[in-house]
Amino acid sequence: MTIAPKTALITGAASGIGQAMASRLAREGMNIVIADINDAEETLSLVKGAGQKALYVRCDVSSEDDVSSLERQVREAFGGVDVLVNNAGIYAVQSFEDMQLSDWKRMLAINLDSVFLFSKAFCPWMKERRWGRVVNVASTTFQLSTPTAPHYVASKGGVIGFTRALATHLGPFGITVNAISPGLTRTPATEAFHDRRLADVNAVRAIPRAALPDDLAGALAFLVTDDASFITAQTIAVDGGQVRM
Repeated sequence: MTIAPKTALITGAASGIGQAMASRLAREGMNIVIADINDAEETLSLVKGAGQKALYVRCDVSSEDDVSSLERQVREAFGGVDVLVNNAGIYAVQSFEDMQLSDWKRMLAINLDSVFLFSKAFCPWMKERRWGRVVNVASTTFQLSTPTAPHYVASKGGVIGFTRALATHLGPFGITVNAISPGLTRTPATEAFHDRRLADVNAVRAIPRAALPDDLAGALAFLVTDDASFITAQTIAVDGGQVRM
């Protein structure tokens, strides 16, 4: 497979799935921009260890001011980005009865508003070049209608809907827009919860093993290649066959 682009911006790449994605694209020869509210020294080390340039900007992905500041820094450092990966997100188990409007708004701000803000900031560069890749991280909880986190499910359903609409808008400019939907994945943030649920999840997966961040990174690496140039507006479940579509 041929990876044509040179620079990828990945939100939430300080750890977990985002870190695995940054490391994989760096090994494929891409420079990496990391947008995260958390320290990203470990990811920076992985990218530089692969021989690529790296830029970390501390960023609240739900803040329009922070995204605008990041856009200016990326323009100065790289001139633009070829790949945008909207990965940053939060998850919370919370019943509908206990949920407050503030909980709902925070979830949608980080998980969905950020996808709009980053697409708005960086897709114009791709339009000028008439080439680009946008990959949004959704979740199979949308297909499974998980009842313990209705605000999270709603936010990821919004990501899938936005992916389809943006793909239709940007297709004429040679830009593809797709979503990757992970199932329950073992990361530092989910490890304790993951261990409690692992047996139950594995029992309904076609491939009965734990999902790892590298599984998602592999799917991303394919979607940003020229071999995926005619795939757009799609949501790809990377969950070992828990969801069968």
